[in-house]
Amino acid sequence: MMRQILSSTLFDEQLQEIMNELENEDKSSAKSFKLYLDTVIINMQSKIAKYKSSKYFDDEKVKEIENQGYVIPFYSDEANETYLLVGIDKKNDE
Repeated sequence: MMRQILSSTLFDEQLQEIMNELENEDKSSAKSFKLYLDTVIINMQSKIAKYKSSKYFDDEKVKEIENQGYVIPFYSDEANETYLLVGIDKKNDE
């Protein structure tokens, strides 16, 4: 069964900031980024096993997707059969 994918207000705000920055640089690359991001998010359920636990949260139910230099932590809510996209930020290579 397919789970519903939800996004937090923080995710929406951070994504809008990223999109604004990318559109100011190059509209076609911004569109390409968003299209690829949407594809990754839509397909995340079929690849859930490959995502590692997020280093930003002390909870094994929070995993992260790395995509085009960005990290997207998401929470797996099994009780409600949903995934919640927590945020999106530039990857920090520590």
